Amino acid sequence: MKHPASISLVLVLLPLAVATASAAATAGGAANYLVYVDPHPPGVDCQKYQLGILAAALGGEEKAKAAMVYNYRNVMSGFSARLTPSELEALKKQPQVNRVLPSATLSLMSSNFDGVS
Repeated sequence: MKHPASISLVLVLLPLAVATASAAATAGGAANYLVYVDPHPPGVDCQKYQLGILAAALGGEEKAKAAMVYNYRNVMSGFSARLTPSELEALKKQPQVNRVLPSATLSLMSSNFDGVS
């Protein structure tokens, strides 16, 4: 069972991580995003389906392959991709895209949390 303090820590740090990722993207550079999409149709390869969504937004399969970081298919339907602000806006317009969030890596400041290391 998770300790309530660990949940509080995540709730405190998550907005900071999202704000940091958003600031990096608005500064003109590319940033990583988590993209939630509709599930792939039966009989269609999941990775090809997701690559097709990204390719439609970026204007080509080669650009999509270069931008895609990871493809998710077990727990959620989506992928992570490194996108510029203009690419991000184009991707958000794709009908299969449900939600796009900045990707962030969170880490604890200490390896000793409530006596657990």
